[in-house]
Amino acid sequence: MSLTTFINPESMPSNPAFTQAVRVSAAADTVYVGGQHGVDGSGQVVGPDLKSQARQALLNVATCVEAAGGTVADIVKWTIFFRDDQPAEDGFAAYIELWGMRPNPPAITVVQVSGFARPGIVCEIEAVAAIPAQ
Repeated sequence: MSLTTFINPESMPSNPAFTQAVRVSAAADTVYVGGQHGVDGSGQVVGPDLKSQARQALLNVATCVEAAGGTVADIVKWTIFFRDDQPAEDGFAAYIELWGMRPNPPAITVVQVSGFARPGIVCEIEAVAAIPAQ
């Protein structure tokens, strides 16, 4: 039995990049990954642009999920914040590089913001994963 059910009501728009809602059964451990920035292991910002920072932030989220015993495929919800002076297409391109065209994409929220507390940061990404209970 699948731990997740991807829900796209017929009365709502359909998009191959995201799912409207995801139901997770009680047989899963839920992992909440706090906001990740585009920084490397030493804490240095990887680049000035959204695409490079989003790519690294997504990899940081994946690293957290893997450390909890899961994979990127276990992510059921992404929240992506990016600075409003950055091109959204670059963030989406980085997401597609990581997620690809897998079926049943997670639910996604994307928010434009005026800035972040740390200078040089242009995006922050958080996620929720549903990992099969051990």
